[in-house]
Amino acid sequence: MFDTVAPRYDFLNRLLSVGIDGRWRRRAIAALGPEPGHVVLDLCAGTGDLGFTAARVDGVSVLGMDLARNMLARGEAKRGERRVRFVQADGECLPLPAASVDRACVGFGIRNMSSLSAAFDETVRVLKPGGRLVILEFTIPPNPVLRSLYHTYFHHILPRVGAWVSGDGEAYRYLPASVSRFPEPRDLAALLTTRGFRDVRWSLLSGGIASLHIAER
Repeated sequence: MFDTVAPRYDFLNRLLSVGIDGRWRRRAIAALGPEPGHVVLDLCAGTGDLGFTAARVDGVSVLGMDLARNMLARGEAKRGERRVRFVQADGECLPLPAASVDRACVGFGIRNMSSLSAAFDETVRVLKPGGRLVILEFTIPPNPVLRSLYHTYFHHILPRVGAWVSGDGEAYRYLPASVSRFPEPRDLAALLTTRGFRDVRWSLLSGGIASLHIAER
């Protein structure tokens, strides 16, 4: 599914989020706090936008991993001279040694994992002690009025626009369905704690349209 929508993926992200997604990514990388010399793992990297944001920090190298080959190919096409390398890999079985990365981040992809526990176990394994994970993900706004508007947009407008632009209606019906099934921020924080992370905290972005989780290894 993601391979199919790859050619229009970036355009639709900007269109359907009204450009807010860029601001969310910058905030996520600020929370991640990569430093010169760090290796950052960008899980569910897609076309690389979150990793590219991390690579703006001087001396930071980014390893972007995703299962969708066409998404990674789009990222490679726009990589330029940035210190980002893309590898096709399963986030639940990472081809990396233990304690090999300084930071890890996931932008709008963790809900696509078949097992969150397995993904978090692997992230704990490859992070160095003292490392940090940041998760940026869609959620459902707690405010009843905003939630009603959100549901109308997410379930009726977004699938139609996504299908029209991408030619794949199923992919943009999957998006709201996957968000509805995903754990609420408090529950996701609790799961992170049970999988070996500490100092887990989270905040809502843009009235609760998205959430930002920060966890320490």
